[in-house]
This record gives sequence, structure tokens and C-alpha cells, in this order.
Amino acid sequence: MKIKLMNKISPIGTDLFDRSKYEVGENVEDPDAMLVRSAALHDMEFGDGLLAIARAGAGVNNIPIDRCTGNGIVVFNTPGANSNGVKELVLSALIFSSRNVIAANKWVEEQKDNCPDVAKAVEKGKGQFSGHEIQGKTLGVIGLGAIGRLVANTAVDLGMNVIGFDKFITVDSAWSLSRSVIKASSNEEIFKKCDYITVHVPLTPETENMINKESIAMMKDGVRIMNFARAGLVNAADMKEALDSGKVAIYVTDFPTEETLGHNGIINIPHLGATTEESEDNCAKMASRQIIDYLETGNIKNSVNFPDVEMAHNGGCRICLLHRNIPNVLAKISSTVSELGINIENMSNRSKKDVAYTIVEIIDSEIPESSLEKLRTIDGMIRINVIK
Repeated sequence: MKIKLMNKISPIGTDLFDRSKYEVGENVEDPDAMLVRSAALHDMEFGDGLLAIARAGAGVNNIPIDRCTGNGIVVFNTPGANSNGVKELVLSALIFSSRNVIAANKWVEEQKDNCPDVAKAVEKGKGQFSGHEIQGKTLGVIGLGAIGRLVANTAVDLGMNVIGFDKFITVDSAWSLSRSVIKASSNEEIFKKCDYITVHVPLTPETENMINKESIAMMKDGVRIMNFARAGLVNAADMKEALDSGKVAIYVTDFPTEETLGHNGIINIPHLGATTEESEDNCAKMASRQIIDYLETGNIKNSVNFPDVEMAHNGGCRICLLHRNIPNVLAKISSTVSELGINIENMSNRSKKDVAYTIVEIIDSEIPESSLEKLRTIDGMIRINVIK
């Protein structure tokens, strides 16, 4: 099987591919799967043999998800693999935005050519950079997923009062939160109560520009805002207006744009959240393992466009069916298999919005092509893969 690397991927991940089974490289043609980080795939033509794409990271806005779904291409991401790296940068941003570290460093460097006694100048001028301590301040965390909950828990350990809100919080995330994190009833509660606000939600039509003139107006004067999620969550024009008026003290973003550059109140970081050796290694390993598992067993975990389905492989042949989530498809799959005289050993099915995924494991090691053609005629069927 062929694995195409669309970016440089850490060898600690790609080395997981058994070279007796896989060809892995940037120049691979007609791949069965792709590993990608930042490469834009929207204008790329995909071959009929492409089964999966794994993004070594969380965001998948560089991948044409709808087109992949329609072609039965499973898209994976690696949630949580880079969360510690992002968490650490968010926490550093809380501190350096409070202590004027960036501006102070720039001023000190300027003293090299401005005075003969730097030590004396530093003692005289340091007062202009007097800052604030984060202990005892209130931090609002919007989005309590893999990154947000780590930020919230560590901020509690640093002595902050933490309020969190997540409309779609999972049970696992809720269990892993510190009991000291206070549950907010809405984003608006966080806007009104917090000295610091950090956002950790995906960019969707619902969340786009969630930090805007109206939401900023609810906030405390001098609030500090951190955005390590996506640029589009914050309306840049409204943010600059709030900074100019003093309503917002500092805005830190890991997603600079043309609009955010050149403003004294904005600290632009060049998307460094997950740019650590550890994060890149973790993402590469997770992405590679997901591809291997899918190609060799049909199991899906951490897909953004198809449901997770995992079933122990007990031998024989597996028929993996990607289909629309419409009435009677599962019944038609079962009846068609039965009509073909095929004995089902194990079967698992789950749905995700308007699509579904079914694994049918049979005792036989082979399945005739004529039988597969019969299954392909079922209404709503997108793609069928066979694993022997």
C-alpha cells in the first residue's frame, strides 16, 4: 500500500509503517492514503484508490471535507496530540501579556545604542513596564476540549479563579476538569466576569467573529484576550477599536493576519502553539497509527467526516461499507449478505449526521466481486472496501 506525504512528517510517525507492506514518501503516486500537515488539498485531484487522509494536527480546514465524504475518503485528525504544547504557550501568553515582557524586551534591546550604562538605564526605566500578577484574577475558558481543559486545570494550580463554558462538552472532558473550575451558563457570563479570556473552539459559522464589538462591550475594562484557536473567531477591526479605546488591554493571537499586524496592543505569534518537537512527534504517531488501523482492519477512530467504529478483528474477510445515514440501509446490507449466502461472523455500525459506517466480518477469506457489486447497488452506498 502506498502512503503519500504531503508535508514533512516526523520520522517517529512514518517509521511505524512496515516497509514490507507500505511504500512511504513524498513522491508516491496513486496513494492509498495521505499524511498532511499544512498543505492545501482543496484544488488537488484525488485518485480513485485514495481511501484516507490523516491530518497531523487538529484543524482540517486545508482538506476538502465534503468532497472527501462524497467519495468515501475517511479524513482523520489528531485531537489532543498537540494539546500540551498549545496549553504551555497559552499559559506563557497569560504571563507575558500581564507583565509587558514583549515591549520591555524590545525597549531593553534599544538601549544598546542609546546609553553607555545599560544597567543604570534599566533600573531607571523599568517602571514604565509595571504589570499585573495573574494569581487571584479570573480566567474565562471558552471551549473545554483537549486544550481548554488543560489550560483551565493548570490556571487553577497557578492560583487563578477559572470559569469555563462549553456548549458541547463531552463526558470525558467534564470528568477530567478540576472541581475548582466553575461552570458558566453561557459565553456571555464569561464575557462579563473575567479579567482574562481564552478561546478554544473550532471555527464554524456559529463561532465566527464571536469576539466582536457587541461581545467586547460586555467585558470588563482592561480585559486581556487570548486566541490560540483560529483567526476568524475574533473580528480584527472590532478588536483594534477596543484596544484603541482601552476597553481591551492586550490581544494575543497565534493566527496573525494583515489586519492584526502593526498594532501596539496586539501580540502576534506565528502559529507556534503546536510547533514543538514533542507535539509534531505525537501528531505524526497518532496520524500514522490511524491510517495503519484503517487500512489493515477497517477500524475508524478520530475521523472528522465518518463515525468512529472499532471492532476486534477475528480473522476472515472484512467488508467495510461507507454509506448514507438513511432508513433501511443496515437492513438491506444484512438481507443482501444473507441472500448471497454469506455468513456474518461479526457486525458493527454507527452513524454520524448524514453518513454511516458498517463493518461486516465474514468467516470466508474471499468475497466474489459479483457479491460486492450487489452490495454497491444498495441505495445510499458511497463506497465499499474489502480487507482480507
